[in-house]
Amino acid sequence: MNKILVFIFDGMTDYEITFITHLLSADAGKKIITISYEDKIIEGRSGFLYKPSKLITDVIYEDVEGLIIPGGWYGNTKPELIELINNLNSKEKLISAICGAGTVFLAKAGILKDVKYTSPIEEWTQKHIEVFGEKDPFPRENYVYERVVRDGNIITAQGIAFIDFSIEICDWFNLFENQEERNNFAKNIKGL
Repeated sequence: MNKILVFIFDGMTDYEITFITHLLSADAGKKIITISYEDKIIEGRSGFLYKPSKLITDVIYEDVEGLIIPGGWYGNTKPELIELINNLNSKEKLISAICGAGTVFLAKAGILKDVKYTSPIEEWTQKHIEVFGEKDPFPRENYVYERVVRDGNIITAQGIAFIDFSIEICDWFNLFENQEERNNFAKNIKGL
């Protein structure tokens, strides 16, 4: 297995996921599989270009360990992404999303209704309605203002918390021997 899916899309905030994908690939031996709606070059907010390894429709029922979704301003939620998210959730696989678009995809899939989560979208404005095409999909009663929130198999994070997000995902995969190692890693990376 050892495979992690990463959903990529035009305008994604790619810096939010480069550290965790590096850690999982280089240090944990995980195979990173980039997925997208179409087989086309994707341009991140950084200007870097990405080529998806597979289409979402090809991996909906593939045996993987989890899914990582970056943030950004993006409004196109297609049924195949919803199906993938719900399939992974039903198997209690890791589902992680950071920042705006990442957490919106989870909200639209309906998987945040029974868990605590965070998102930088504290309020659903008219601009959100215009970009995402619908009224507020978030179950606001479960919202927690934290840098990162892990509830069961779901990890959500504020966009500024990409290091915390990475550490929480590493912890999900038991990549730290103990809490002291986790704390030391966080201290070294953050310079605390």
